[in-house]
Amino acid sequence: MSFNIGLSGIRAASSDLNITGNNIANASTVGFKSARAEFGDVYAASILGTGTNAQGSGVVLNNVAQIFTQGNINYTENSLDLAINGNGFFVTSNNGALSYTRAGYFGTDREGFIVNNKGERLQGYGVNAVTGRINEGVPTDLRVDTRAANPNRTTVVESTLNLNSTNVRPAAAQTVYDSTYSSAYDAYLADPTNVGDVANPTPAELAAAEAAAETAALAAATTASVNGFDPSDSSTYNSSTSVNVYDSLGNAHVMSKYFVKTGANTWHMHVLIDGRNLDGVPANDPAFSSQPHVLNFNNAGALMGDGNFQITDWTPLDVNGQPAGAEMQSLSLNLTGSSQYASSFGVTSVVQDGYTTGELAGLEIDDAGMLVARYTNGQTRTQGQLVLATFANQQGLKPLGDTAWAQSSASGEPVVGAPGSGTHGVVQSGALEQSNVDLSEMLINLIVAQRNYQANAKTIQTEDAVTQTIINLR
Repeated sequence: MSFNIGLSGIRAASSDLNITGNNIANASTVGFKSARAEFGDVYAASILGTGTNAQGSGVVLNNVAQIFTQGNINYTENSLDLAINGNGFFVTSNNGALSYTRAGYFGTDREGFIVNNKGERLQGYGVNAVTGRINEGVPTDLRVDTRAANPNRTTVVESTLNLNSTNVRPAAAQTVYDSTYSSAYDAYLADPTNVGDVANPTPAELAAAEAAAETAALAAATTASVNGFDPSDSSTYNSSTSVNVYDSLGNAHVMSKYFVKTGANTWHMHVLIDGRNLDGVPANDPAFSSQPHVLNFNNAGALMGDGNFQITDWTPLDVNGQPAGAEMQSLSLNLTGSSQYASSFGVTSVVQDGYTTGELAGLEIDDAGMLVARYTNGQTRTQGQLVLATFANQQGLKPLGDTAWAQSSASGEPVVGAPGSGTHGVVQSGALEQSNVDLSEMLINLIVAQRNYQANAKTIQTEDAVTQTIINLR
């Protein structure tokens, strides 16, 4: 009997050595979870149970338990290296056969699918092609769409700026204003129908002359400002600013805005695109003309009205002035929030909603598992969301090797969801979870297992000596 007891001890110590050695061998394996041997004692028993003075019959390996504690997170330079911080497993598919892993070695295959180093495809939620929203339903193979991002034509340009209230009219318009005012004033007072005694006008008649002269001068100066506006001559306007806008094909065009002061609290805004008026006539053409938008400010310097100006029926042209092939489009130019204060001209914000086509420049995965593509045009687009799986009994998972596990009846059904939801952990992009093996502990376990092996071998040796003594009796 002692032979069997010693033999069971040697088997148990050998299993302990194997398990400890396997832990040590995988101390650098990403996503590896250490294991431990769980033993139980053995007693001879009948159907009525063991006796009151039963002797032990050895030891048996009851279970090899996985230790699913968190491993250290090491950061890498690959955005598709993934680590789970918390509870859960990545879900991978091999032609429909699902497995679960903590090893986050991922990349893309030639078809764009996100795969691990065994070629198994990472599972997640796809994106609705129409709405662009995540389809939170049945997980599918995550795939990176490498196609170029479609361009988006500009429909709205929002700009907030300050026009300097201390500016004066452009010199040419001011000259017209001064000469017109003087002549109109004199003409009014020289007209007997306006003044009873031209040699001696009354104060009321002088005030009327001033009002008439101001009206005539403003009209003449405004006409001179419009007719004399030349974007190549900075003396014909006070300030200017530009922004890129995009047509339906993604071609960039320069929209320039020129501001001309025409009177107290009144400005003209000329809008040119690619140095041409909205009819496509270049500024250096003798037929060039520009119809301005009128900006009025109140006495507090705030822009009056809703600040929206419409640019309609603009036909995009190429550098040669020929149709660029893009569709005719309209723009809304919003200056809401602009001001006229006694400070230098400045643009405080400018936003437009168009962009050109863009090539895929990189991928990012956030804590919630959102797969976001970055494009060379500065845009981003969500292409999916990876999922994690949790189990009621992780110890019941069946090891498959390659740091992967399979569902079993003991583990229960997987609870699949987005990272950060429920009891699921979060995902760290550009990082890998290291093995949770504690080498110091394992080396001590080796010593203990070795001593146990030697001690059980001694049990067998002692039993052999006792048996030999009995055999030698004559």
